[in-house]
Amino acid sequence: MSARIRLELSGMAHGGEALGRYEGKVYFVPFGIPGEAVEIEVTEDHGSYARGRIRQILTPSPERVSPPCPHFGACGGCHLQHIAYEAQLRYKTEIVRDQLRRIGRIENPPVRPAVPSPDPYGYRNHLQFSAAPDGRLGFQAMRSHQVVPIARCWIAHPMLQELYEALDIEGLPLRRLTLRCGVRTGDRMVIFETEGDEPPALETDLRVSLVLLTREEKAIPLIGLDYLTEEVGGVRFRISASSFFQTHTVVAEALVRQVVEWADLHGTEAVLDAYCGVGLFTAHLAPRARRVVGVEAHPAAAVDARHNLAAFPHVEIRSGTVEAVVPSLKEPFDVVVVDPPRAGCSREALEALLARSPRRWIYVSCDPATLARDARRLLDAGYQLVAVQPFDMFPQTYHIEAVALFVRP
Repeated sequence: MSARIRLELSGMAHGGEALGRYEGKVYFVPFGIPGEAVEIEVTEDHGSYARGRIRQILTPSPERVSPPCPHFGACGGCHLQHIAYEAQLRYKTEIVRDQLRRIGRIENPPVRPAVPSPDPYGYRNHLQFSAAPDGRLGFQAMRSHQVVPIARCWIAHPMLQELYEALDIEGLPLRRLTLRCGVRTGDRMVIFETEGDEPPALETDLRVSLVLLTREEKAIPLIGLDYLTEEVGGVRFRISASSFFQTHTVVAEALVRQVVEWADLHGTEAVLDAYCGVGLFTAHLAPRARRVVGVEAHPAAAVDARHNLAAFPHVEIRSGTVEAVVPSLKEPFDVVVVDPPRAGCSREALEALLARSPRRWIYVSCDPATLARDARRLLDAGYQLVAVQPFDMFPQTYHIEAVALFVRP
């Protein structure tokens, strides 16, 4: 029988688990809340730290609420439905601050309170389902590759939930199924990934595009188009089946406004938008800049970006990695915007960007740990961290979007 201990939970860790200390060891506890006293069963012991499962909540937090989703706790998609939304925002703000302190070694990081989502449920414009062995669709279980079949996803936008309920895909040899929608345009797309990249036989009377995505990420339209459109800040974007786009359209607008404000453009500046994707930030920076260069490694996203920026003759989209493309750009840039993947910027990418000597550096991050690591590198290169603004792009989950402004003195 596993050991059971009584634990006072004292904080929230990046990753969505509460933590407490017992006899000098840190215990991570999923679905706990700081301030609670709990009895846990130790499930993992790694020497310097351990992990435990709550067996009894001895003193519940006033911030504890009843999760609306019956799959919460088994499905790995959400981590914080048991915490009142205002408290989620507070914990996320503090996690960003803590990561910058511990990893970035920034004594008093200038972190603002997180910008909330207008609706903490029903916001996601993109869902990816896995297939269980019996063919039912669902999401991967918490800390497992097992699939939890799902009837309703509470964080899915209603357009996607309606589409999901209308699907009849029994018997298809699926690996994954992705649903996407344009919240502002009404576009909807179903993306099939099959075992042998074989196109399934399909028919539909819905207004929706059906696309086969191969293992090489080649998008083959089966019915309709191989892209959808979405509108952010009055600008319409084409988004191909395999291209990344922010999952929360409304919060993405707030994110764009912050980037544009911090860029502080007056029509004379050269801007470098690294990891530009389909051009979300590029399109809003272009009307305010003399020249903009976007860099994107994903081929389909680069094609989308060229389409989305075609109206701006002073915008150039370069295909390739930041490490490969930026050293070939000989001109200086006044402002650099980066929106890297979760792993952050590689050292080579940062060095290439630093060589352009921008006066302003705007870092869009989906992982506070790699933001903190890269912030330290920028500070060591002589930049000052002016402000960090978290955005709750992913309510009910531990994921945190944040934008940081660095300036050269």
